[in-house]
Amino acid sequence: MIRKVKGTRDILPPESRLWAAVEAEARRIFGGLGYEEIRLPLLEPTELFVRGVGEGTDIVTKEMYTFADRKGRSLTLRPEGTAGVARAFIEDGLAQRPQPQRLYYIGPMFRYEKMQRGRYRQFGQIGIELLGAATPSADVEVLLALHEFLAALGFDDLIIMLNNLGDPEDRPRFVARLKEELAPHKHELCRDCQRRWDENPLRILDCKVDTCHAIVAETTPIADIVSGEARAHVETVAAGLDALGIPVQPAPRLVRGLDYYLRTVFEVVSPQLGEGTVICGGGRYDRLISDLGGPPVPGIGFAIGEDRLVDVLPQTFRDRILGTRPVVILPLAAEATAPAFDCARNLTGHGIEVRIEVTGRSLRAGLKWATKLGARAAVILGPDEIAAGTATLRDLDRGEQEEVSLEKLPAVLMQDGPEVPSRRLP
Repeated sequence: MIRKVKGTRDILPPESRLWAAVEAEARRIFGGLGYEEIRLPLLEPTELFVRGVGEGTDIVTKEMYTFADRKGRSLTLRPEGTAGVARAFIEDGLAQRPQPQRLYYIGPMFRYEKMQRGRYRQFGQIGIELLGAATPSADVEVLLALHEFLAALGFDDLIIMLNNLGDPEDRPRFVARLKEELAPHKHELCRDCQRRWDENPLRILDCKVDTCHAIVAETTPIADIVSGEARAHVETVAAGLDALGIPVQPAPRLVRGLDYYLRTVFEVVSPQLGEGTVICGGGRYDRLISDLGGPPVPGIGFAIGEDRLVDVLPQTFRDRILGTRPVVILPLAAEATAPAFDCARNLTGHGIEVRIEVTGRSLRAGLKWATKLGARAAVILGPDEIAAGTATLRDLDRGEQEEVSLEKLPAVLMQDGPEVPSRRLP
């Protein structure tokens, strides 16, 4: 038997219904705020992520699926979406369109990383990018979109963590302070942080190893060292969110795992998965597009891990999506086949979910099958019903049935339940 690749998974019904519903909410909320979908290639030149994400990041050094094609070109399965959006902005001339550009994407990403609950090597992401606005208002809009999306899914316990990374010009001063404070403990840092010491010291702040985390907790936060302009920017963002009633928590050592972030940076964590488990992360990246060879266009966005999001969906949302019960249509004679499909077309046109029996089951077997499906009603079409232009509608919860004209069938089924007379089948 051929098995799936380690780190991937099959998303089967009914879970796939949850994924579709989550994505439909994303399209509804983001579309309502003016964001339009962009669909990006799964394959990109490796250089895009080395230059965009950062050569010293864990994503580039340890997690990317990179290979040479038949012409020797280095290609990478995309590990994140923002760099691809920036590349498309430059290559496809989006700077010539009205600014700012509001974009969202939904699709798979790939990272070779340790597997754990809600984390896979092929994983879904939902993200938005707002390109062409450098004001704090743009940051507030992006976080509003995130908050409204999560609220639409029924979340009320997720935590938005917010920090200020300052500008690139602030980094040398902060890195010097960080190394000075960490120097007495350098020998206690993990092997990865020993490597990061020279390659990318900011990544030490992102280390999940307990000893490193404890050491870093005593260092000066980067927000204490940033310029006045950067400080005012993020303070204005926080005030704007407060005015909207969107709660955030300060996270003074939050840096994220990507080099392009500056000023506003944030993450969303779930108490169910533990505060170290990130469902969503994002921030401002005003230099990314110019670093990739484009014009100086500011940007801000976020990406949500869809696997983790679906894993912790509120029960109310799950019940709403998975609680729908279909109607089964049982044709009991050859001449009932075409009317059964016509009936299905009519019912689905009214938003009623149906299942058609197509294997030739008897009435008894068909009703047993319908019960296993969790159907709420069965529409029985035999020779007598076809001749009369009706259907026998059986309520599978009460075991009662009535004769209903095919014309009135959608209206009856859209009520709380079929209105049935007192006759009960044996």
